[in-house]
Amino acid sequence: QVQLVESGGGSVQAGGSLRLSCAASGLAYDVYNMGWFRQAPGKDHEWVASILIDGTTYYSDSVKGRFTISRDNTKKSLYLQMNSLKLEDTAMYYCAAGLWLGNRWSIPTQYNFWGQGTQVTVSS
Repeated sequence: QVQLVESGGGSVQAGGSLRLSCAASGLAYDVYNMGWFRQAPGKDHEWVASILIDGTTYYSDSVKGRFTISRDNTKKSLYLQMNSLKLEDTAMYYCAAGLWLGNRWSIPTQYNFWGQGTQVTVSS
């Protein structure tokens, strides 16, 4: 019954911006830590950013300063504002929810639920 549904993906030129959304249902959203991961063809899941229950945010070095993660507990939604997009940002982006991250927010196995993903393609 728990569902995480991503949206907002698409094609954009390098240097452009894109805003991803993740709509959650079937869970007490406000007690979950949330994160974004991405997977490029032939590669493992890569952690992008996380936002904890108290609003604290964390970013991978590759996106820090360019991406912004946020959440709206009333709407049970998660967002990822992506600016200054680069070719290497091309990937399938997934949102995830986890109860106990234990200061290991970058580890995929720490998250309990995952969405189906939304494709982001950055062209030159």
